[in-house]
Amino acid sequence: MTTNYRHEIVGVFGDPVDENPAILMFEAAFKAKGLRWRYQNFHVRAEDLGAAMAGIRAMRFRGINLTLPHKIAGLRYLDRITPEAALIGAVNTIVRDGDALIGANTDGKGFLMALKLNANLDPTGKRVVVLGAGGAARAIAVELALAGVRRITIANRTAQRGEALAQLINDKTSAQAEFAWWRGDYTLPEDTDIVVNATGIGLFPHMDDKPGVNMDSIKPGMLVCDVVPHPPRTRFLIEATAKGAKTLDGLGMLVYQGAIAFTIWTGQDAPVDVMRQALAEVFA
Repeated sequence: MTTNYRHEIVGVFGDPVDENPAILMFEAAFKAKGLRWRYQNFHVRAEDLGAAMAGIRAMRFRGINLTLPHKIAGLRYLDRITPEAALIGAVNTIVRDGDALIGANTDGKGFLMALKLNANLDPTGKRVVVLGAGGAARAIAVELALAGVRRITIANRTAQRGEALAQLINDKTSAQAEFAWWRGDYTLPEDTDIVVNATGIGLFPHMDDKPGVNMDSIKPGMLVCDVVPHPPRTRFLIEATAKGAKTLDGLGMLVYQGAIAFTIWTGQDAPVDVMRQALAEVFA
């Protein structure tokens, strides 16, 4: 009888990656499912990305996550990408199929799962405001548009990326989109159903910070979302709760985008509760 001592390897390429906690939820998930898989954080500089991507094939990794600064640069090394990733213009998850590297973007899909499963909200026909126009904002806005939201406002402090994202949504989806200058405290339109802080404002250790929003424009019945996972209860969400709004934290998005990657790699359903608990403990 032959004993197999080899583990299937996945992980994340980024710079920096030392404090990336995704390893905790993936390692917990593999253990819970009884899989001989390991997840590792790989410090990959921008100038070494090509060699690292070749290493996926050479070392027969099953897949990899890409984080900053590689989500856009990684596109050039892939054999195929999903239609959603092509629209977003960035990838965060790669799976190796033979020698082919296939890219996907699970960020926006993770947000949609959190919206539907944690907030019990169907975004179809809703009016959305997205704060920011960076990578997370782009993924979330595109996936919301594809999911059937009626109208999206992209509020950003610089016009170039904000206008480009609004134009992309107008050109490639059925949703209506517009750009709004984010100067000072942004006042939300009265008919807003969902507002998403898609910036890193409020992320540990800057827990006293919050995005510049006129909190008096937050009304009961609105859903206020934050992509910041640590702390799960950001100052923005705490103050929104005080205004009577429902809230959705960033921990759910982080867990669900990881759960989607888990399934892409392994072909199995992810143990979502196990993954969430692993991160909740480190973020406590």
